[in-house]
Amino acid sequence: MYNKSLIALAVTACISLTGCKTTDSTQQEASQTFPTVVETTTHQGPETITLKQAMAHPDWLGRQPERAFWSLDSNAVHYSRKQAGNELRDTFTKSLSGEGNGQLVSLDKLHTLGAKQLTFSQDNKWVAYTFKGNIFALEQSSGQLKQLTLSDDSASQLQFLTSGELSYRVKDSFYKVNVESGMRQQIVALKAADKPKGVAEPSSYIAKEQHKLIDFVALTHKNSKDKESYNQRLTEQNNSIMNDTYYLGKGNRIVSAVLSPAGDKLITVISESKPWRDDGDIMPNYIGQNGEIVAEKVRRRVADTKPSGSELILINLEENTHTTLPFNTLPGFDEDVLADVKAENAKAEGKTYKSQKAPRHINLMMDWGWSQSAIQWNQSGSQVAVMLEAFDNKDRWIATVDFKQNTLVSQHRLHDKAWVNYTYNNFGWLNQQDDTLYYLSEESGYSHIYTKPLKGKAKQLTKGQFVVSELTQARNSQSIFYKANKKHPGIYEIYKLDLTTGESSAQTDLNGMTDYQLSPDESKLLLTHSKLALPPELYVSDVDGEKVTRLTNTVSEKFLNTQLIAPKVVAVPSSNTEQPIYAKVYYPRDYKEGETGQARKAVIFNHGAGYLQNSHLGWSGYFREFMFHSFLAEQGYVVMDMDYRASKGYGRDWRTAIYRHMGKPEIEDLADGVNWMAENANVNKERVGTYGGSYGGFMTFMALLTRPELFQAGAALRPVSDWAYYNNPYTSNILNHPDVDPIAYKRSSPIYFAEGLEKPLLINAPMVDDNVFFQDVVRLVQRFIELEKENYETAIYPVEPHGFKQPSSWLDEYRRIYKLFEQNL
Repeated sequence: MYNKSLIALAVTACISLTGCKTTDSTQQEASQTFPTVVETTTHQGPETITLKQAMAHPDWLGRQPERAFWSLDSNAVHYSRKQAGNELRDTFTKSLSGEGNGQLVSLDKLHTLGAKQLTFSQDNKWVAYTFKGNIFALEQSSGQLKQLTLSDDSASQLQFLTSGELSYRVKDSFYKVNVESGMRQQIVALKAADKPKGVAEPSSYIAKEQHKLIDFVALTHKNSKDKESYNQRLTEQNNSIMNDTYYLGKGNRIVSAVLSPAGDKLITVISESKPWRDDGDIMPNYIGQNGEIVAEKVRRRVADTKPSGSELILINLEENTHTTLPFNTLPGFDEDVLADVKAENAKAEGKTYKSQKAPRHINLMMDWGWSQSAIQWNQSGSQVAVMLEAFDNKDRWIATVDFKQNTLVSQHRLHDKAWVNYTYNNFGWLNQQDDTLYYLSEESGYSHIYTKPLKGKAKQLTKGQFVVSELTQARNSQSIFYKANKKHPGIYEIYKLDLTTGESSAQTDLNGMTDYQLSPDESKLLLTHSKLALPPELYVSDVDGEKVTRLTNTVSEKFLNTQLIAPKVVAVPSSNTEQPIYAKVYYPRDYKEGETGQARKAVIFNHGAGYLQNSHLGWSGYFREFMFHSFLAEQGYVVMDMDYRASKGYGRDWRTAIYRHMGKPEIEDLADGVNWMAENANVNKERVGTYGGSYGGFMTFMALLTRPELFQAGAALRPVSDWAYYNNPYTSNILNHPDVDPIAYKRSSPIYFAEGLEKPLLINAPMVDDNVFFQDVVRLVQRFIELEKENYETAIYPVEPHGFKQPSSWLDEYRRIYKLFEQNL
């Protein structure tokens, strides 16, 4: 039987669950040496993995904990778990001691559990949260729980004001409620409309004469004016009537709005209201519920996206004014940051480009992983910080507001000649320090923590060749908790930064992938931890403590009894960079290090998303591929899964290596992978195939079309063939926009290299994919037809979106991939 204890990893001497805690100064952090190979333990169960089992519904793995969060008293945790056989979730409560996976929570008690996002009053008396849009507040000393709203209007943006009242937002209106009495008051209403005009005076000749000649008309007009004047005096003089409505202009939309904790000011962001798609942006669904072809609405393409900017508005509720805060005080607000790119493209067309300064389109920063706002007030409400980004993706600013001059004051500018990262943008104010900001920045080459006083220089608090993310500032101490891959690029642990000393201390030593939540009383950490061959489970540890306790055990016996080959994580030397290319390598069970004789066949898997890390030591989102690779290894294949350049977790330069030329650096890395396997794993270079989905499908295209000597066969799943057809938020970062930089799109899109197809190609395409459109495959197939190519085939999946849902579709897809490799390698 397989040992159910955690799979140990031979990474360092400190691999036990109790760990060996370390304290790092920033000087110590600055230097890392990583093991070249990380060994892992292989499943030793009696059951061999089959292709059908690998592609089965993931229920068979055991239905792992989801959406876990702390109880309000920090003595238990709550989590969701999928029901067997359907997509519904149950909620469980698990105490920090005791056996089993916890107790099922009845539906009538769910509102009493609290939530992951909690809001504390400044005196720590109350903690508030929402459940299904309604607001609840717990008095911490007595344990009394109050329901403050009962409505189908969903409340959000909970915040305790300096007055002790709780503010919240419903649609575009802000309210405050006295938690003790339950008295509710509307603070302000925002409307994206023009301010209603008062009773109009007659303006035309005919109208003026009508008022002179007809007494009834004049009297009706007078009565209307009297009523208008009376209502105005009433709202001004009677405090029981709400009169703070701000009109932000017809044709606009409210992007964001955040109220000051003092309740006296509001920062809001508006932009021109534009449709997110055009009438022609549709996707045919051939197998709809009613038997008809359904034209599903989809997003527009990057090629159709037009520049857009926003307007930042300060609303002073006490003075009843609202003022636009111009962007012209931001350094570089009018720079022609793409001058070199525009000049290169103009030259290619036989033209000359003349650079000119002009205001850039600037918007509120939208980080892909945020739960926070890009508008952050300090605790007293005396100052606000906003994070802004340029539409061209080259700048990120953090700015505060000079309330006397109604201008923005730049506190930090992050400029990147490629593009500013769409993650690692956490920022805010230090608790109990109304004049000091903290933020993440990649300016050193890696995401690190900085602090900056409003009148002073920024200070870098973490340093080294590792990535910092997921900041949590402790309310009751001068500490920031964070996640980082200090020990190894593929190992993520939790650390605590002491803001008074600048030192970081390790909070976990689990050697895998670890995420965390700080308990409400800030004494413990709830950990979601996984190993490379073991799905995520919940654990708990004390802050600064040694002991880690496992709370759940949901992995199924069937999975534990399945024989799987876990990969080693290796550092493949790069021909193009000083950094190695980290990769998972699955060796056949009978492989012996240094073996000679008949060389083996091999496959390289290309992960999706581009900016994603898969060669880490935790459970992968590609769990089916993990089992498929184990299956291939059982058949004698060596399988490699590379974190090629562009992948997450390795710093800014690794991320931006593909700027303006996707599909070149990544394929160079695949070539290094092929050579490494030939030299170190007894692989025949003439028997190597490749496959991948989404971005990995794009890479398969580029490998076979631009480097046909590299692989003998390839499978492209849900692949991008023309980046001009993909979405704007992702593509414009890497390739700019097609109207500005057509060179980048043409040298990065497989459809322009279709004539290079020489080796067998399998294209698997879902037809209701609203991410990478089926159109990508259709256009490239037509190109192959016109080029009279023969060595490709296409499999379509009529009911599947980008991420397949049906086990039968997964099985069909991977049977075809396996057949492709068996026939050609």
